[in-house]
Amino acid sequence: MTELHYLTATEMVRLLRAREISAVELMRAHLARIEQVNPAVNAIVTLVAERALEAAAAADASEPKGPLHGVPVAHKDLVDTAGVRTTYGSPLFADHVPESDDILVERLRNAGAIAIGKTNTPEFGTGSHTVNEVFGATRNPYDLSRSAGGSSGGAAAALATGMVPLADGSDMGGSLRNPASFCNVVGLRPTPGRVPDISDTAAWYTLAVSGPMARTVEDLTLMMSVMSGFDPRSPYSIKEPFAADLEAPVRGLRVAFSPDLGGLPVDHETAAVTASAAKVFERLGAHVEQVDLDLSDADDAFRIYRAWYYALSFGELNGLGANTAWNVEQGRLVTGADLARAEKLRSGLYQRMAAFFDTYDVLVAPVSQVPPFPVEQPYVDEINGVKLPDYLTWMRSAYWISVLHAPAASVPAGFTSTGLPVGVQIVGRPFDDAGVLRVAHAFEQATGHGTRRPSL
Repeated sequence: MTELHYLTATEMVRLLRAREISAVELMRAHLARIEQVNPAVNAIVTLVAERALEAAAAADASEPKGPLHGVPVAHKDLVDTAGVRTTYGSPLFADHVPESDDILVERLRNAGAIAIGKTNTPEFGTGSHTVNEVFGATRNPYDLSRSAGGSSGGAAAALATGMVPLADGSDMGGSLRNPASFCNVVGLRPTPGRVPDISDTAAWYTLAVSGPMARTVEDLTLMMSVMSGFDPRSPYSIKEPFAADLEAPVRGLRVAFSPDLGGLPVDHETAAVTASAAKVFERLGAHVEQVDLDLSDADDAFRIYRAWYYALSFGELNGLGANTAWNVEQGRLVTGADLARAEKLRSGLYQRMAAFFDTYDVLVAPVSQVPPFPVEQPYVDEINGVKLPDYLTWMRSAYWISVLHAPAASVPAGFTSTGLPVGVQIVGRPFDDAGVLRVAHAFEQATGHGTRRPSL
């Protein structure tokens, strides 16, 4: 049998319910795996082993109380966990211990999941490379000299190495999708409102979402069923119940393939893997058409909204790291005219994409424009000889999609010649999260790339 720590969460649930394994046995297996590999990758930064074992013993002594009863889970160090250190990746909060849980933590616990610890993130989730002054960098399990991506890089690396079967993350400009691509796991940026977020300062802000990460699409869907659901404290929370039929056929699906989203520079090996993904859909019986898609209006819209959010959320803090401080300064320059332009650009793009999705069911494109880069490198500053002006630019393939108010998944799609993972991005029409997962599952089953484990 597969080692306990590399079983799927779905299989763990089955074995736990059949009493073929105990929650304590399962938790000990994951704690042993963390002890074995975490020093090398630095994915889990706060471990609550004793608390987790006590919860596992309690789970064994009770009847299953939810769909994740007894399953270990890790929470990103951006979400509040009552009684457990939550630093947000910032020295300013290095010793911060929240008094209450975020809603997604509460929902996972109520479903029976057992928190094992917190996963690493850059300061306040700022950037697609997981490094901060509190805990240092998270390394890529497939090559320890490379980045695990970000900002949910700790979650992705923990999943890839079998430290947990499920982990939550968040995504403003690609933070669920980029690390999934870099670490050969799956991540879903849900339609905004599918997983409610509660805020006292930016309750209507829809660029940032919370979502699930896992090693398989089936596990991702299981986790989504727990995380999603209406909450009146979120003003755009979706009331429609979430349900996905992963086995529905994809034959006849209308797939739009964009190799560069309208002229973005894409690393040659990344481009080759993405192109091979389009061929997989052809073999599955989908109608694949390469499209000349221009999403460039998303750039200005994303940067304006992002900057405004950073000034609003972190503008009163002193001692911020360089990336966060830069975003705050950009936000202080935003004018009313800028916000008006961003709203107009985003509205026009939404309507054009609504027409686009009348013709196509999904868009297939690169997740990231490059494979995992050296861990000591702050960010990608050049692609195919094209110089990039700042630390955001290399992730346009992800953050342009964020502006569309659409669900988007990253699914393992292959490897570079040196064995670095590359994911493919599957984007659906707004609110069709179930459709994206169905397509992602079909691709995953047809390729099997996600079953390739790192050798540490």
